[in-house]
Amino acid sequence: MARSYRVALHWFRRDFRVSDNTALHHAAKRSESVVPAYILSDWHGHHAWTGRKRQAFLCQCLKSLAANLETLSGRLILRSGRAEEELERLVKEAGAEAIFFNRDPDPFGREVEERLDRICRDLGIDCVGFHDVTLHHPDEVLTQDGSPYRVYTPYSRNWLGREKPEPLPKPRTLNTAPDIASLDLPGNSHWGLPAAPEGIIEGGERAALDRLKQALDGRIQNYEATRDTPSIDGTSRLSQDLRFGLLSPRTIYARTQKAQAAGKAASSGIEKFIKELAWREFYMAILWHFPHVLEEEFNADWRGLWWQEPDEKFEAWKEGRTGFPIVDAGIRKLLATGHMHNRLRMIVAMFLTKDLHIDWRLGEQFFMQHLVDGEIASNNGGWQWSAGTGADAAPYFRIQNPWSQAKRHDPEGIYIKRWLPELKDVPADRLLEPPSNGTPIAAGYPAPCVDHHQERDRTLAIFKKHRESLGR
Repeated sequence: MARSYRVALHWFRRDFRVSDNTALHHAAKRSESVVPAYILSDWHGHHAWTGRKRQAFLCQCLKSLAANLETLSGRLILRSGRAEEELERLVKEAGAEAIFFNRDPDPFGREVEERLDRICRDLGIDCVGFHDVTLHHPDEVLTQDGSPYRVYTPYSRNWLGREKPEPLPKPRTLNTAPDIASLDLPGNSHWGLPAAPEGIIEGGERAALDRLKQALDGRIQNYEATRDTPSIDGTSRLSQDLRFGLLSPRTIYARTQKAQAAGKAASSGIEKFIKELAWREFYMAILWHFPHVLEEEFNADWRGLWWQEPDEKFEAWKEGRTGFPIVDAGIRKLLATGHMHNRLRMIVAMFLTKDLHIDWRLGEQFFMQHLVDGEIASNNGGWQWSAGTGADAAPYFRIQNPWSQAKRHDPEGIYIKRWLPELKDVPADRLLEPPSNGTPIAAGYPAPCVDHHQERDRTLAIFKKHRESLGR
């Protein structure tokens, strides 16, 4: 029988919701009083893996969470510093007998959990972690011999065939003591960052639930047909909600099944969308079982591959001025809003690694600094896929042509013109082919920084030379 507690602490991490929250549900069920806490990181000025847009979204989520907790007679207690140290202080102040939390899928969070577990043992209290971030734990979906999958397709067949867990009810009450000290809700100034630009998607559990309803009522109807067209609102736009745990994957899955059963969403669209959830969990499983992917290529054959040192072309890529309209439009939108359409992520990433020959790790870091939905596992998986070095990676000789990608996915130049106003008066057909003689497409817009066909040949030669050096 599970132990009960007079006071328990719930540590929020990437689960900023009160509904269908595994650790919060069990903390409330097993405790007379719950102290909900979040520990703000205390870095200042610059961070290699986040930036002002994602931190601004985080602040919105914390504000929403604090209000939602109050409806349950709870209070969000904020502290700042090293998570395990601040939690130890808070346990002593509140007289907590246990810490409840949802486990983190990445190696950095797991290291904190190990330190926290040691602290709890020293304090003589329980350290109670739950799996919550995915529908299936990485150790649950394994090959017949018990090893982790290295390729998506067989993983997805196993994943899709498994029974999915049901959502959990919201706690009735938390009964947080009123006298526990807390910091004020933060703004970007807490990290020494400027305010985020306008256009950042709204944070908070209610906004996320509204997005889920809108997706099921419309966008997912045509998801299979429209998800690759960046000029229309054809994707679910739920990635940041999964990243911050504003929605649980259980709730998303259950509601998609309900919508499908009620005939509110086309089966083909639902099925394609569910496979995207499987992709997310595949990349999380890769990170869980092979954490070294954050440092080196998943495919050992490509470790030690030559990469171009960052130069002015890399700076042009980061600013959206490469002279390739579809690439620049994707970057400009990212800089303005913290979002990039998934098709554009592939185009932009493959351009950096295959046309500019820049190390995928630099692009991975740049995305994490600007994406509101920056998810370590998915971002790493996507970049290694584009570079041809990852799990289930595109073969190195599969190199997307930015011009033909624009022709296929933005044939009328709608997306390009929306984010590159200097090209708004240029006929669409001129945005889909390299300009003659390498001249600019329009005044005020740069000429292409490279010749794609030449760089494609160079990439093939680089990869071939590396394989030959391995005796392949």
